[in-house]
Amino acid sequence: MCCRPSGQRGVPSGGDLVLHTLDAPAVRTWCQLALRALGQAREEIDALNVYPVPDGDTGTNLYLTVESAAAEVESRFADPAADPAPGLADTVRAMARGALVGARGNSGVILAQWLRGTAEKLAEGGGAEQLRAALQRAADSAYQAVAEPVEGTLLTVARVAAREAVRAGDGLAQVADTAYRAARDALRHTPEQLAVLAENGVVDAGGRGLVAVLGALADAVAGQQPMGPVALRGDVRPVETCTAHVRPPGPGHPAFEVIYLLDAPDRALPALRMRLGALGDSLVVGGGDGLWNVHVHVDDAGAAVEAGVEAGRPHQIRITHFAEAAARSGTAAERGEREERARAVLSVVYGGGLAELCEQAGAVVLHADPDRRPASAELADAVRRSAAREVVLLLNDPELRAAAGAAADQLREEGVRMAVLPTRSPVQGLAALAVHEGGRRFDEDVVAMTSAAGATRYAELAVAEGESWTMAGVCQAGDVLGLIDGDVAVIGAGLAEVGESVLDRMLGAGGELVTLILGEGADRALADRLVAHVRQQRPEVDSVVFHGGQESTPLLIGVE
Repeated sequence: MCCRPSGQRGVPSGGDLVLHTLDAPAVRTWCQLALRALGQAREEIDALNVYPVPDGDTGTNLYLTVESAAAEVESRFADPAADPAPGLADTVRAMARGALVGARGNSGVILAQWLRGTAEKLAEGGGAEQLRAALQRAADSAYQAVAEPVEGTLLTVARVAAREAVRAGDGLAQVADTAYRAARDALRHTPEQLAVLAENGVVDAGGRGLVAVLGALADAVAGQQPMGPVALRGDVRPVETCTAHVRPPGPGHPAFEVIYLLDAPDRALPALRMRLGALGDSLVVGGGDGLWNVHVHVDDAGAAVEAGVEAGRPHQIRITHFAEAAARSGTAAERGEREERARAVLSVVYGGGLAELCEQAGAVVLHADPDRRPASAELADAVRRSAAREVVLLLNDPELRAAAGAAADQLREEGVRMAVLPTRSPVQGLAALAVHEGGRRFDEDVVAMTSAAGATRYAELAVAEGESWTMAGVCQAGDVLGLIDGDVAVIGAGLAEVGESVLDRMLGAGGELVTLILGEGADRALADRLVAHVRQQRPEVDSVVFHGGQESTPLLIGVE
């Protein structure tokens, strides 16, 4: 919510609340901003992925890795009344463990090890000197995890960031910002260090992800909050050209990617590394304290798993055949037309009434907690439970695009034909459902639903939780806000007055149907007054009213 005030834990500087010391809430913010930055850059990073295997999934793997880290951190803050509140050491260790458990792919495991090294030093304190030491430990840990380190990759970006952080000024913000800028500059030079990057006209995909993570750290230290619109420093495009695309590995490259978690003592690791190094390449082993994440590219996937059994207890084993993954990622023309399959529309909803509306329209519903958006794993599980081979996913929330994209990539690898409609409001989702026809070809159905959603303008009424600047001016706690297409357009004292003003603005551009969805506790009299207002001002426009039951928004408005 755009007017939710952030806690002031620093002193004003240039309009931002700059932190002098990292604490647990700051680490939580860092995770949230990093996840958002990687979500925004996920497809770009996937397209940059040419090394070590051009399988087009580095952005998705990094997103899933940080998503797991952020979820583990959020679990520490699940009880707002907890006493004592989560401390810095516990929070950074949770971040590192979450990343390790959820790490995906070569770059994901390296990033998880980088976060583990960061946590080892930040657990001792959150000052500028601890951050310098943390960045150095992180770079060292990442190098140690890789059997054969290669320059021009995430490793190089991490090392340069750590080196320049040591030379930065005294403040925490100076250290974080210097590390970010150094990483960004190092990324630009990666094609000079790795020939395959220069040949494809790209920078390193893993390094690009680390720039996003370091940019999020600098933003968190500068007082940036994850709520509302933000311009993340991690969202940069160091190189404009990108010719990379998914293709099977060339001759001589191992056929399988094997990754698993391993419960094993430290003493078992040298023999495991030696055994796996003889079997293949791209070996990365990250972790510690008895829990490890093992990643390797091999021709004999069974032997790689057996090596883990000899060392300890492998679990969460994932084996990917590169050629099959590349084939699944091809265009529809390359794959050939798929046979018609059972289809489902999955709609994410935040209220009981909305769920009933969507179910009546033929959708499978994912009930979401208004205080915690579903992660990619929850979206993927909901699609799997639908038991459909063709799925249209209605998000109804702009903040779910990154998680949905990551989930869709996973599901496509499992053979599910996916279309994600980035509906930004439940009223757009309902408009899409109204034209859904399961008997049509999948592509035709998706086009019709997308067109219906796009033709529906959306708005909502909300109550400001604190003082803040908006596009319509300064709002105070208790003010009613009218948001049109996601931006605050009206500030007023009453729901009805603001609702009328919002409707007048929206109908000024034309419209045939107004949809009003009442939130939990909203009075039916509010809807009646707005319907009467529409009838008086625009008698040719029809109106419909539903009880949605959404907790956080008194009224949703749609104009078709």
